[in-house]
This record gives sequence, structure tokens and C-alpha cells, in this order.
Amino acid sequence: MPLTVWGLAIAQALLSSGNILLVSVSALIGRYLAAEPWLITLPVACQFLGLILSTLPAAHLMQRLGRKSGFVLGNLVGLLGTWVALQGLASTSLALFACGTFLIGVAIGVGQQYRFAALEACDSGLHARAISLVMAGGVLAAVIGPNLAVWSRDWYPDNPYGGAFYGLFGLYLVALLLILLLPLPVARPVDRAEAVRSYRELFRQPLLLAAVASGMIGYGIMVLLMTATPLAMDHHQHDFPATASVIQWHVLGMFVPSFFTGYLIRRFTTRRVILWGCSALALSVAVNLSGQGYWHYWWGLLLLGVGWNFTFIGATHLLSFSYRPAEKAKVQGINEFLVFGAAAVGSLFAGQGVVLLGWSWLNLLSLPWILLVFALILRLDRRSAATA
Repeated sequence: MPLTVWGLAIAQALLSSGNILLVSVSALIGRYLAAEPWLITLPVACQFLGLILSTLPAAHLMQRLGRKSGFVLGNLVGLLGTWVALQGLASTSLALFACGTFLIGVAIGVGQQYRFAALEACDSGLHARAISLVMAGGVLAAVIGPNLAVWSRDWYPDNPYGGAFYGLFGLYLVALLLILLLPLPVARPVDRAEAVRSYRELFRQPLLLAAVASGMIGYGIMVLLMTATPLAMDHHQHDFPATASVIQWHVLGMFVPSFFTGYLIRRFTTRRVILWGCSALALSVAVNLSGQGYWHYWWGLLLLGVGWNFTFIGATHLLSFSYRPAEKAKVQGINEFLVFGAAAVGSLFAGQGVVLLGWSWLNLLSLPWILLVFALILRLDRRSAATA
């Protein structure tokens, strides 16, 4: 595996560590700064907004300037975002803090291109393993992120949450230095004579439709049920340590399979791995519906993480077969926009879904979407399936 792919895996670990750190403190900071209860989640909403709005421009920018320039700019925006967020904390300004999380969201959106850059840094026969290796960086993030959130509480005497953003600044700085050192592929001129299909023409391909749907629905359902789990466990009288344990094992379920997902794709095909992911998601729903004990949540969230891993990595690999070189930025950009848009919808609906519908109905409503992905993957003809 080329050195560049290993470097991108470390960069992904640093990015994911920052994401977990933000998840740990943003809502608490919102509660501290907000004058009205409905404004508590404004910083989180702004982070998602920045992520979604940056996906399409980031893909096109990198096609024009190259991966190195794009990632350097992304990390610089992340550094700026952490500084603005710290100014918001120092001045107890929710608006300024939310501006900082918006910029951090932009940096996270740019960083989602790490796995696509890994594809360009190795031979096609290594693509599945390269994607898996980059996503495996999340295992390191599962250790760094939560612990950094705890350790950093004593770094900033005037505010227990300020230290988290000094920690985040450090993560982006290390990632920036790493990107500057990596031999990333340079921008390749696009053949203007090559026709670029419209979105309508592109999405007429069953392969692209199946890949995007797998990524969107796998990610959206994972975020929906993961975000709703703490609320459901609290409602069913589970204490916080039990909830934290369930979420930790869920995160491990998300990233540990990455060490062998690439092998499974090469051994059994991308289509079959995505189907296994759909089966794991459906099994997670079945376990969640079977009871409200600690082990029901533990197994349900562990299976949810594994299902996300198989559908997301499988979808990324499947996507790479659906576009021509001149269409790379267009397809990768719209894929990221739709996938993370689905994740944002899942996170925003989770709280209201538990309150209005209940935990059981929230799980039941996930099943039709899982079955839709199952049907789209099965619908792929033999030629498309063999190619992938």
C-alpha cells in the first residue's frame, strides 16, 4: 500500500477525532451560550450546514487545483474556525461561536475527500483496501476524541470547554503539516473534448443510483438511530455510563470492520458486501424492537455500526465505477452533498422522532429505506455487478 494512503488514513483519524470532540462539547456549549432553549443546537446545525455546503465546491476545487492544495485550504479553514469559536467562547457570543462551527463544518466537508484521494494514490486492484484503510482511521479517533474532550477540560481555566478547541486546533495543525509532507497526486488537466453527462443522464445508471442510495440511506439511518439511542435509553431508565458504553461499542462497530472490509469486497464483490450491510442494519432494527434492556441496545448499536461500515465503504467503491475521468468532481461532489444531507436530516429528526413517535416506531420507519437499498443493489445487472 503506498505511503500516501497510510498518510491519508492518519489524516482521516485526526479529522474524525475532531468530529467526535465536537460531538462531545458543542451541545453543552450551546446550552451555556444560548438565551433561548431552541438555540442550543444552533452550533451543531451550523456545523452540518458548513459541511453540506462545502461538499460540491470542494470536489470541483480539487479537480482544478489538486488534492494537496484543496486539503491545505480545508485545514486552514478549520484552523480559522477554531480561532473564531474560541473568540465566541471568550465573549460568550453564541453567534460568533456558531460562525466558528460553520467554518469547522466546511473543513470537515473538505476532509471527506480523503477517501477519494486514496483511490488516486494506488492501483485499481488496491482501491477497496485503500478505502478501508482510510476509514479504519476512525478506530484511532474513537480513542483520541473522547479522551481529548476529557483531558482538555483543565487546559482553559476560564471555561471548561475552551480547551477542547485548543485541542481541535492542534489536530488541524498536525493534519496540515502531514498533508504538506505527503506526495499527493497533482491536478490532471480535464479533457475538454470529453463529454460530461448531465445529472439526469448520470442518475439513469443503476450503478450510480445504487451507490448513492447505499451511502445516503446507510449513513442517514445510522445517524438517526445513533442520535436517538441516548434519549431512548434515558427514557428506559438506563444510567449515563451504560449509554456511554453502548455508544463506544457502536463507534468501534463502525470502524473496526474497516481493517477487513476491503478484503471482503475483493473476495465476495462490492454488491454482496453492501447486501450484508443492509442485512446488519435490518438485524439491528429487529434487535432494537425486541426489548429495551442494556444488551438490546448494545447489540443493536453494534450491528448498526457494522451495517454502516459495509454500506458506506461499499457505496464509495461502487461509486468509483460510475463516472468518466472528466465527471469525477461532479459525481463525487453530488454524492457527498446527498450523503451528508441525509445524515443531517437524520440527526435533526432523531430528537423529535423519539418524542413524537417513540423508539419502536422510529426503528420501524427505517426498514422500508433499508429494503429500498437492498432492492437497488439486487437490481444491478450482471455486467454492472461483475465490473464492481
